[in-house]
Parts: sequence; C-alpha cells; structure tokens
Amino acid sequence: MDMGNSDLPWVRRRRRPWWRSLLRARLPISLALLGTTSFAYVATETRHMLPNVHYPGTSTTSVAVRRVGCDIKGNINDRGEHIYHLPGQEYYSATRINSARGERWFCSEWEAWWAGWRKAKV
Repeated sequence: MDMGNSDLPWVRRRRRPWWRSLLRARLPISLALLGTTSFAYVATETRHMLPNVHYPGTSTTSVAVRRVGCDIKGNINDRGEHIYHLPGQEYYSATRINSARGERWFCSEWEAWWAGWRKAKV
C-alpha cells in the first residue's frame, strides 16, 4: 500500500510563486528579446558615420597640415605612445608635429581619442 501524501486530504500541494516560473523561462525570454532587438537593428537603414580618420584612403599626410580651428597636437613619443596635447597644457608650445613620424593635428579631443591617441598627463 502506497502512503504518498496525495492520499491524505489535509495535505495540499503548495502552489509555486509566479516569479519561479519566470526564473525557469529566463533563456527563452532572453532569446526572444535578443532576436527582437537584432531584427530591429537589421531592419533599420540607419548608418552611423565614423569620423574621417577611419575612412579608407585617408592618410596621415593629409591631416599633417594644420587646418583652421584644429589646434590639438598629436605627438608620438620615443616609446611609441600616441599622445595629444591641448592648447594651454605644459608641453603644448614645445611640441612639434613631424608628419614623417605619423604625428598630426586634430580638430577635437573626441577625434584624437577615436583615432587611438591619449591625452597628455601634464
């Protein structure tokens, strides 16, 4: 004779809390959200433009010539670090741009950062 709990009238089955079923459905919910956002990304025709420094065909020689308003100096030190100097910083006036070494001028800090240069510490 089986003495399981289901035969006893005073023993009720506990109902699971609603949030436990959500925990079990984490993977399907995550996959559905990922699929929806991926589809929305592909379906839109918006193209985010990158700055000119990353376009094919541009070279460092074309930006080695200073343009009006482009006052940020991109310098490469002896260790090969790419550093940009802002007007007013300590070594700004001492920094010289040598386009043969790949040094260049930038028009904004964002452009310099995007090209992989770091800000001078001093």
